[in-house]
Amino acid sequence: MKKTTNIILQPNSLWQKVKQQTEHALNCGALKSIPTEYELIEDGEVDFLVRIVTNLGRKDKTKKQQKKLGKDFNPFLPYEKDLFVADISDTHVCLLNKFNVVENHLLVITREFEEQETLLNLNDFVALSVCLLQVDGLGFYNSGKIAGASQNHKHLQLVPFPLIPELPKTPVDNVIETAKYKDKIGQVSCFNFVHGIAKISTQNNNSILELAQQIFDNYSYLLESLKITINQEGKTEPYNLLITREWMMIVRRSQPKYESISVNSLGFSGALLVKNEQQLKTLKELKPLTILEQVGEIRN
Repeated sequence: MKKTTNIILQPNSLWQKVKQQTEHALNCGALKSIPTEYELIEDGEVDFLVRIVTNLGRKDKTKKQQKKLGKDFNPFLPYEKDLFVADISDTHVCLLNKFNVVENHLLVITREFEEQETLLNLNDFVALSVCLLQVDGLGFYNSGKIAGASQNHKHLQLVPFPLIPELPKTPVDNVIETAKYKDKIGQVSCFNFVHGIAKISTQNNNSILELAQQIFDNYSYLLESLKITINQEGKTEPYNLLITREWMMIVRRSQPKYESISVNSLGFSGALLVKNEQQLKTLKELKPLTILEQVGEIRN
């Protein structure tokens, strides 16, 4: 285990930095928000938040430019200064997500290059905890391309609540509350995909290190319980990790998309993204939970 990182970010400062940097990045053109419309689609006991992209042109253009630079191009080394929000610790920094769909979407990235598929460590969770205690939201991690990761440089993400005005937190919060626990691992009956849930406690005014240790211990326990293995290079099998101030969940992954609809960690929080009306039609016909079952692993 690496030596625990030194925390740099001052208490109660992150949100103001996010607002200031967002205004700056919009004004100078560094932040290229992707416009969407959305609707709620009920499936099972979940009102899924489905966003419909209205213009992907700028992101597609940038992706083509990055391909010309080669497959080893890393947008985080160096990162774009106009997207820099704050130094979190001596191992992590916080950036704005350049192509955000959700407002104030944050990236928590390692200063030095680490593979996205490598095991998360305590320093990763210290950095995320620093942010999560200052900005209430959904933290998440896509372990590799099959899990929806678009960059190889290790990065966790945080989207603040509310995702939309109609939803106080995530669309799945109400069903997470119904989870049945065995050996401290919860499962939701309407989730017919391999998953594990652990409770998070932030009610006792945790210190950052206490919260990070709690998340790390639960993370390790869930990985073991779901039999997510690590190879000789230190890379894990693909999975999605979701973390709030109340709960965390890990989902095993089998493929990045189903019927052309891509899914990352946000999908398992009940928030899906479709690129056009045809994908929206497909999603409505198949139902969101079916999509999640197909990109995850169907429970026995």
